[in-house]
Amino acid sequence: MTITHTQTQPVIVVGVDTHQRTHHAVVLDAAGARLADREFPADTAGHRGMLDWAAGHGLIDRFGVESTGSYGAGLTRQLLAAGVEVVEVNRPDKTVRSRDGKSDPIDAEAAARAVLSGRATARPKVTTGVIESIRMLLVTYNSAVKARTAAYEQMRDIITTAPASLRDTMIGLTGEQRAKKAAVFRPDMTRLPDPEQAAKLALRTLAHRIQDLTAEADAAEKVLDKLVKDTVPTLVSHWRIGTLIAAQLAVTAGQNMNRMRSEAAFAKLTGTAPIPASSGKTRRMRLSRGGDRQANKALHLTAIGRLKDHPETRAYRDRRLAEGLSPKDITRCLKRAIAREAYNALKTDLLNT
Repeated sequence: MTITHTQTQPVIVVGVDTHQRTHHAVVLDAAGARLADREFPADTAGHRGMLDWAAGHGLIDRFGVESTGSYGAGLTRQLLAAGVEVVEVNRPDKTVRSRDGKSDPIDAEAAARAVLSGRATARPKVTTGVIESIRMLLVTYNSAVKARTAAYEQMRDIITTAPASLRDTMIGLTGEQRAKKAAVFRPDMTRLPDPEQAAKLALRTLAHRIQDLTAEADAAEKVLDKLVKDTVPTLVSHWRIGTLIAAQLAVTAGQNMNRMRSEAAFAKLTGTAPIPASSGKTRRMRLSRGGDRQANKALHLTAIGRLKDHPETRAYRDRRLAEGLSPKDITRCLKRAIAREAYNALKTDLLNT
């Protein structure tokens, strides 16, 4: 008769400090004892090696990963595909840094302890669906618009200090008019020591850059328009929520919207959660200054747009003004209401994808 002895595997939690080229992992058991740590390359083979190495120390409960949306995105995707639960961990707070110092093993252990203690509970965004495609195209659009704005500002500065013959003819034009006029300048390349000819060359170069960036932004917006309408049709059907605003709100929410417990969590994520700001006889609320500021901006633009031409919103503003509420507080209330509206629309669109 043969007697087989079985040994129950310990339950472990793994914390990972992520970087562009390497990740550092630390393994803790359920009691918080540190079992091992090791550095791995930040590539597919390294991610697989980390998972195999961690499994060799016990039964994996959860991975706590820093920067799941940037340096840890690849690792997070691979862990989720392997069926491992991943928890998003913020960087160690200042008290940990001041007490223990900073190094990759220290940060990885702090991530594991944040998961073990329950301080870190957030689920990372899923980045394998259409929302990730929208995010990347939105980055392209925003960078083109930002660079174009910088080019317009540079053109304005050059015109301001240009010789009188150029300055007087262009100072009163709009940015688009300046770019159109400068695009056809023909500077004398043999007379570039003359500031007027150099200014013409600089302005023509900036004008061509503006034209190229405009074409780039328009192309990105055209692709985004179709993707967004196909992905979140309910959201874009609402008043003053166009392609770019809907794209930003969808990116902020993420493909797996069920990671948010309620619309209050979405409001906090977008910086529209009310926070008490009372003192003495003053009783008022303000909105959170945290969260995704780009999503907050999108909600703000929607609120301002509705105040211009949405009859129900204008009637609401008039009623609240009569009640003694300030215009700023009315805008805050509108942003919170639009966040609720957007959350419900996103739930309708994304939970069925």
